[in-house]
Amino acid sequence: MYGNHTGRRRRAARPASVTGALAALAALAVLSGCTMSSRADEPVPTGPPTQRPKDSVPYWVNPDGPAAQQVAAYRRDGQKKDARLIHRIAEQPVAEWLGVDDAEGQARGFTLAAAAADREALLVVYDIPHRDCGQYSQGGAADGATYRDWLAGVARGIGDRPATVILEPDALPHVVDGCTPPRYHEERYDLLWGAVATLKALPHTKVYLDAGNPHWMKDPGRLVEPLRRAGIDRADGFALNIANFQTTEENRAFGRRLSRMLGGKHFVIDTGRNGNGVAPGDDPQTWCNPDGRALGTPPTTDTGDDLVDAYLWIKRPGESDGTCKGGPAAGRWWPEYALDLAHNTEEKDGD
Repeated sequence: MYGNHTGRRRRAARPASVTGALAALAALAVLSGCTMSSRADEPVPTGPPTQRPKDSVPYWVNPDGPAAQQVAAYRRDGQKKDARLIHRIAEQPVAEWLGVDDAEGQARGFTLAAAAADREALLVVYDIPHRDCGQYSQGGAADGATYRDWLAGVARGIGDRPATVILEPDALPHVVDGCTPPRYHEERYDLLWGAVATLKALPHTKVYLDAGNPHWMKDPGRLVEPLRRAGIDRADGFALNIANFQTTEENRAFGRRLSRMLGGKHFVIDTGRNGNGVAPGDDPQTWCNPDGRALGTPPTTDTGDDLVDAYLWIKRPGESDGTCKGGPAAGRWWPEYALDLAHNTEEKDGD
């Protein structure tokens, strides 16, 4: 464990269910879920989640994601309140993290399902060598050649279908903060540059490079040269707050400062779990399964800020950050934590 990790942690590269993604194609014709708000006096949703309005939420809602499956299970067991709470998560588009095994098939399955619903797939590419500095989500490709082959498969899977890709969470911030050993830096820049070039060669793919969060990076100027070396000029922009809890306002201010240093680059913000901001106190792992957090602004491209392309749920709310505070392995669905997020959101919103 890297003792001074003040960033964040998200899911491990869990193999996504390609079967589920492809099965969603058939499910699209019969979607009839309730998408009303989660007030206690309203009915329990009766079917898979439907797509959100395309003009403001163009991203695909997976009707067979972990949250949707949890809603169905609670409904079968008569746990109406819990089903209604988790529906708050299930009804929103969240990013699909591409796993090590058959990433090409995963990318193809998710983008096919999204295109069939007239929506855009939201994907996370997360397999850089020496990933996460040996922490909860350690792993990644064995070497640079393996990673390039893996990434080429992802690109083939996406093809000419619309997709937004969040590229390698932590990869650059861990270079900047010194967590990744210097002997790997040149290779990492080369791999990220190549990944941006490969993905941007696709006709309908947007790419955002991870740039950490305000409490981790603090000085946005430290990110400028690393982002340029990683290909930010060719990318659509950068991503902030992935799997973290910093407020949207803090991220927006930080992002606008960084954008000015990069010639006006746009950015996206992960708002999945930042509804109550960062947990108070001096816990050195405040980023790992903190108590009392809440869902943030639902995904939307209607941000009211000309530099913020979207608020996104990049880290799936309800998935563990790692084996801290009683959590399962990083990336595993954790129903109790999901319920806590949704319950705290209702209390905050006065529902």
